[in-house]
Amino acid sequence: MEGDRELYKTKRTARAICVEINLHMLNRKIRVLVAKPGLDGHDRGAKVIARALRDAGMEEIYTGLRQTPEMIATAALQEDVDAVGISILSGAHRTLCPRIVDLLHQNGMTDTLVLVGGIVPDEDIADLKKIGVSEVFLPGTSTEDIVTFINANIRAQN
Repeated sequence: MEGDRELYKTKRTARAICVEINLHMLNRKIRVLVAKPGLDGHDRGAKVIARALRDAGMEEIYTGLRQTPEMIATAALQEDVDAVGISILSGAHRTLCPRIVDLLHQNGMTDTLVLVGGIVPDEDIADLKKIGVSEVFLPGTSTEDIVTFINANIRAQN
């Protein structure tokens, strides 16, 4: 009888902790790493996106220019982000994006959204999605569409 009471208390406490964790996950800000891989030196678009994410109530971490895939994956892990946004204009998306996705997965970040924005030919989009890119945003995509996509997909995971 006494053991049953203790077991009940333990289960009740564990359930309360799980509820608290779930509420915390739903109420915390979405964290997005915005990265500029490779030798591309143009970051105005990345800064516009980072600002839009911040204005939408997300926490954005901008890595700056000329990041390696290893630097991006390490920053994503250290910052415990929900999404990684890769801004790429150089045409190196077929080389850099698979490496970034692979490194994220090696670090156990398989549920992290990976988003690509910039100059990507239409015929490359399906290949990027096959390797784990969640969405590709081409020039002209509204910041509102990007924010909506991130909100919908992060909240669906939690």
